[in-house]
Amino acid sequence: MNRIVIVVVAAAVVLATLGAGYWWGRAQSGSGSPATGGTGAAPDEREVLYWYDPMVPDQHFDKPGKSPFMDMMLVPKYADEAAGAGISIAPGMRQSLGIRVAPAELGRLERALTVPGTLGWDLRAEHVISVPVEGVVSRLHVKTPFESVRAGQPLVNVLAPRWGVALAEAGALDGAGSASAQALRSAARQRLRALGLPSGARAAGDGSIVLTSPVTGVVSEIGVREGDAAMPGTMLLRVNGTDTMWLVAAVPQADVAGLRAGTPVQARVSAFPGRQFTGEVQALLPDVDPDSRTQQARIVLDNPEGLLAPGMFAEIGLQPERGKEEVPLVPTDAVIGAGERSHVIVRDENDRFVPVAVRTGRSNGGRTEILSGLKGGEPVVVSGQFLIDSEASLSGLLERLESTRAQESEGKTGGKETERESDLHEADATVESIEDGKVTLKHGPFPTLNMPGMTMDFALANPDVAKDLQAGDRVRVFVRSDDEGLTVERLEPMEAQP
Repeated sequence: MNRIVIVVVAAAVVLATLGAGYWWGRAQSGSGSPATGGTGAAPDEREVLYWYDPMVPDQHFDKPGKSPFMDMMLVPKYADEAAGAGISIAPGMRQSLGIRVAPAELGRLERALTVPGTLGWDLRAEHVISVPVEGVVSRLHVKTPFESVRAGQPLVNVLAPRWGVALAEAGALDGAGSASAQALRSAARQRLRALGLPSGARAAGDGSIVLTSPVTGVVSEIGVREGDAAMPGTMLLRVNGTDTMWLVAAVPQADVAGLRAGTPVQARVSAFPGRQFTGEVQALLPDVDPDSRTQQARIVLDNPEGLLAPGMFAEIGLQPERGKEEVPLVPTDAVIGAGERSHVIVRDENDRFVPVAVRTGRSNGGRTEILSGLKGGEPVVVSGQFLIDSEASLSGLLERLESTRAQESEGKTGGKETERESDLHEADATVESIEDGKVTLKHGPFPTLNMPGMTMDFALANPDVAKDLQAGDRVRVFVRSDDEGLTVERLEPMEAQP
């Protein structure tokens, strides 16, 4: 019982609050609408420009009466309502509605991008130790994979007669001083290069050739064992340098544009909490994953202490390039709609609020780039904008905004079909009956006409519009509003809609 009493009392308080707010809003605005305050003139003193049917707002009449389109009276349009292109809100009411305004600031949008990546060997520091001549592996100095080695450290001894003879000849000629001997020495060294003797190789006391590590790193692969015959081209060992590592990152396609070779990178690996490894983007690979729509970026990461290893997972922080030109930046919440239908609410010089069509760019950190529609410095509504947007829709401001967009699109395309489509209003409907060049539709709202859903008769532009349709079919209806009323230009079965 106590719960019921509490609920009833709470409901009474809410209703009383709403009623008081409505009364105060009327007193503040003077026109009966809390969002469209008028000039304070008495109703009988306000100048009427024309009368119209709210369901067909484009058709104007010079005197009051009953609408020829619907079973309702015409509504007057007052001069003080049409004086400005925006919505007027009393200052006291703005605070009550929570409306806040902030200037559109010129600047460049900072972007911090975090993506995952996997570590691998830097293949530029990979070296394959092989023999281009016949030989036999007489000794392995490194017998287990992933053993660390330093530059110049012996790796393997190979008995290769052709290498041994060439090295002996070159050694014998090193101490000769005659001109002919010097010429032979040059020829001997050239022969060693032709035989593919690796740099740093030297003769051992047992007649074998010692091959050494070209870099400091890890022996990642061993291809032979002691006593194995090594045919020309046989891979003996693979050595990978560890001073740098490759990090392959999956970057979303939408964020690739700001990345370039040389873009700085910070990476964190869970194996070393608190440590940050630095590097830079080496290249964007021309390979996009069709499933995740990500593109691979190859990053060179410094690994001076050799802590990182292939296969480790890393979290990568990227700082893509900022745009070179400053553009207006507004809070992301201030943008209404998306894509080509985006707009913001701006307070004009007459202290009225008007919708302005904009083209948006990237968003980050709660701010969005405005690529067109604003110049910077305009006072943009950042809180309570949806209340104003609703009133703008009721007042026809958004309809005029869409009409302006359609005209601009027509100017760009230059096509008659674009002009024709922009004039049509559409809604979902169910066919009730078709006869005598008319169709009876139970339709939903026509947003661009401010027309609610109902059942009514429509004239057909031609009999073929309703061809192959019958009562009960669900359709998408496209109508034109002109001096003759509403005419159905096209009926598309709902099954045909994508």
